[in-house]
Amino acid sequence: MEKSTPSRTERVGRTRRERGAKAVSEVRRGLILEAAREAFAELGLAGASLREIARRAGYTPGALYSYFDSKEAIYGALLGESLERLNRCVAEALTDGTPPLETLRAAATAFYGFYRDQPQELDLGFYLFNGVRPTGLTPAWNDRLNRRLRDALAPIEQALIAAGRSPADATRATTALFAQIVGLLILRHSGRIRMFGQHADALLADHLDSVVAGLPIQR
Repeated sequence: MEKSTPSRTERVGRTRRERGAKAVSEVRRGLILEAAREAFAELGLAGASLREIARRAGYTPGALYSYFDSKEAIYGALLGESLERLNRCVAEALTDGTPPLETLRAAATAFYGFYRDQPQELDLGFYLFNGVRPTGLTPAWNDRLNRRLRDALAPIEQALIAAGRSPADATRATTALFAQIVGLLILRHSGRIRMFGQHADALLADHLDSVVAGLPIQR
């Protein structure tokens, strides 16, 4: 017996049902991620169990496996979304045709500003560490997330090359600037910077001035 061809009405109905199911799935996934973000913020990555995340999301632990196969996958998804927002923030701060040194300052300031204004995103990144040993993610997840972090730093490295640094020197300078930004953010976020009577924003501006002063191209 030949199968009948679905009518246009049937095809439209099926498409609508599929779209509806997808929308519901996305909403549920979002609820799980939001519950996980809250649990990680309060309990840390090690202390937040799948059972606790499920409880906060209003699901059974087994239901979570329809969306994520592990707590680490949930964490990876959260950090991945955070890094996507970071990349957009940096990209939005840049303008085509801007001289290299202005691009350098704009990219570095946007990167720093993203975490300064959203300290919870900085916390999210540091949940990955237990002491000084990274824990919790597979090598594949770690590589994927590191690539997106490098993507956010790429405009800085490219600006340094355009300003006259060799690629190797640009990589070293970008690494040093990244370390400077992270250090300032930790001091600011923890309140430790007050013991020195300094301001993180001003210290970053001073550091950028010193980077620019050492570049071959001054424009």
